[in-house]
Parts: sequence; structure tokens; C-alpha cells
Amino acid sequence: MTAVDSPTTRPQAAGGVTVQKPAAQRPSRRRRHDALVPWLLTLPTLLVLALLLGRPLYRMIVLSFQNMRLRELLTGVAPPWVGFEQYQKALTDSTFWGVVGRTAAFTVVSVTVSVLAGLAVALLMRRVHRRVRLAMMIAMMFVWALPQLVAAQAFVWLTDSDFGVLNYLIDKIPGVDYANHSWFVNPWQGWTLITVLVVWAGIPFLAISLSAGLTQVPKELLEAATVDGATAWQALRNITLPILKPLLTIVTTLSVIWNFGLFTQVWVFRSGHPEPYFQTLATYSYTQAFGQSRYSYGSAIAVITVLLMLGVMVFYIRQMFKIGEVD
Repeated sequence: MTAVDSPTTRPQAAGGVTVQKPAAQRPSRRRRHDALVPWLLTLPTLLVLALLLGRPLYRMIVLSFQNMRLRELLTGVAPPWVGFEQYQKALTDSTFWGVVGRTAAFTVVSVTVSVLAGLAVALLMRRVHRRVRLAMMIAMMFVWALPQLVAAQAFVWLTDSDFGVLNYLIDKIPGVDYANHSWFVNPWQGWTLITVLVVWAGIPFLAISLSAGLTQVPKELLEAATVDGATAWQALRNITLPILKPLLTIVTTLSVIWNFGLFTQVWVFRSGHPEPYFQTLATYSYTQAFGQSRYSYGSAIAVITVLLMLGVMVFYIRQMFKIGEVD
């Protein structure tokens, strides 16, 4: 075998002289370079997150192993170290588990309704005229850009028991008396309003994202399915949804993370004093820490909440890696 034919050598232009060079050397360097580039690109973001969140998160974790009360806060005395006592107190408290169950139930219901409604709006956007679709996107962008605090306050005015337009319109229905009706006397009605607000605010992100994903569905496949006699539901189930599955997984996981940390809507609706049956993990942690001066107990609840959300985030990151491998 000549030097030209050998896989471990490469000819040079001058005089036909060959230099021995392992063939695997360049690919190995290229792989190391490709593995290093993503870390270099994300390094500024990681540094900013570490500076902004690192110390508060560390302080919260340390505080959860202590017994910080108002006396220690005012006097500056170091709070006593109690180990896992705060976690044991939370995990053996039936009230805490009631809040966990309520938060999980709300998350499941709100995410399911949001994703289904967002998918329906996205499918509708693909069928309407281009100008109508543009108007829908502009309207949803305004909703999406609206701060949560402002949106919640607007819903408070709409559902006010004395001057709310919702009660006024329902009261006009023959045989229905909704004058001065309070929606939050009944927990089911109150949670329905909160869920409607969260769904309304979440539809723009879901609809716009899924509408973009629908552009990747080949029209030829849908036309062929129609020619073969498939119904609209069969085409959706067997063609559209399998293609949208990676995107649906991502937006659903993000919705779970966002809705699980529900705070602003409940806090505004209940004027900063949510009743026990309107408490979520976020509001419960806050009221325990700052409402009852049980700072360490509130920190322990916050840490447990973060751990629960980390499970969902791990699933989300795994799905992102799977999608990257497919691409």
C-alpha cells in the first residue's frame, strides 16, 4: 500500500513528501471543540443567573435548616440550627398536603384546558383568511404582553360583587338573581374564575407556538388523507398530532412549570389575604414566612416547591435533548 492509499497518512503538495498523522486526531479535536462551544455560549447567562439567584437560593436553603423567627430578625441574633425539623413539620402537616393537592389539581385542570384551547385556536388560525389570522395574532400578543398584575386587577373589576359587569350581565337573564353576588364565597366558583384568568392569559403563547408548529405539517399528507376518505378528526389524530408531539410536549411542560407556581392571580383576587381553601404552594410559603413570621418554615416549603418543580424541569430538559438528537 502506498503513502497515498494509507488511511493514516496524507500527502503534502511539496515534492510528494508524506507526513504521518493519525486520521482520528482531527475528528477528536473537532468533537472536543463542538462540545466546548455550547458551554462558552451559555457561560454569560449562567454567570448572570448565578449572581442573581445563587445567593438568595443558598440563603433560603440555609434558613430552612434554622429556626428564624421575628425575635432573631429584630435582634440580629443567629437563629438556632434545627436540621430537618422544618421539613418534618411540613411533611407531617395535613394542611400542607392539602395545599399540595390543591396546587396539583389546579395545575392539571388549567394546563389541560389551556393546551386544548390553544390547539383549537391554532387550528382555527390555519383555516381563516390571512388578514383575520394577522388580527388574531396581534390581539393575542397584546394579551400576552399584559402584566399578570394588571390582568388580574382587570378581572377583579369585572367580577366585583357591587359594580362588576359580569354580575350585571348575568343578572339580566330571566329568573337569575346575581345582584351583589360574591364569586369567592363558594371555593368552586372562585377557583373557576382564577382558572379562567390563567387560561385566558396562557392561550396566546400556546396558540402562537402551535400555529407555528402547524406550518411544518405537509399539506400533501393532509390532502392525500382527505382523498383516501379520512375525516378531519382522523387526519388530526394520525397526521397532525404525531408531527406536533415534540412541540406539544415542550409547551405543556412549560405550562405546568408556570401554573404550578401560581401566586399573582390568587393574591390579587383575594386582596393579599387568601383564605385557606385558596392557598397554593407559592402563597402558602409567603404567608407562613411573612404573614406569621415563620421564616424558616416558609423557606422549607419554598425548597420543597422548588424540588417538586425540578422534577418537571428534568423531564422538560430530557425532551429537549431528545428533540435535539432527532434533529
